[in-house]
Amino acid sequence: MAPIDTLIAGYRRFRDGEYQDQRRRFDSLAMQGQSPKTMIVACCDSRVDPTRVFDVDPGEIFVLRNVANLVPPYELDSAQHSASAAIEFAVTQLEVNEIMVLGHAQCGGISASLTGKFGGAKAGEGHFIDRWMSMIDPARTAALEAAKAHPDINPQQVLELAAIRFSLDNLRSFPFVAERVADGRLVLRGAFFSIADGVLKLLNPETDHFEPVPV
Repeated sequence: MAPIDTLIAGYRRFRDGEYQDQRRRFDSLAMQGQSPKTMIVACCDSRVDPTRVFDVDPGEIFVLRNVANLVPPYELDSAQHSASAAIEFAVTQLEVNEIMVLGHAQCGGISASLTGKFGGAKAGEGHFIDRWMSMIDPARTAALEAAKAHPDINPQQVLELAAIRFSLDNLRSFPFVAERVADGRLVLRGAFFSIADGVLKLLNPETDHFEPVPV
């Protein structure tokens, strides 16, 4: 079956199933617009879909997905900032109450950073991936040095978790985010999802450790 045929088959199941089951909700979303309370910054990885991980209905979460769930620092220049535009819209227009950065295990972007797979690549051969992942080069260096000093350390997981903290720090560099965090209107959270066992860990701001969510 061709990819488009798979998608069309899925669409038909959706129209006959979930769409009919939640028809009132879809009608309300169409008429009144969206008003999600939570934004999630997640990876593009096809194995980690926030709507499935958190079992939410349409309209409940505002999702930004990119390679390795990274948030770039706040910058005012002439470049076009897709991630920053999504964050600005969620915070200033939708007025979300929480932003979660959701990382995950076996992240391809993190692996590319660690291995330097696309280092020096030309456009169309990994150039954009390499340029994007260069944001976390200092954390990459630290992870590799830690693994070299302590062989039991897994640099992949170290960098996956460091990338979440990096994105949270960058979120705070946005003035409209920092202002709302300071006055209690906005909460920032870090989370990590393990694909193999389905375990979700939340970053405890008091201990700075990722702790499993009880099930």
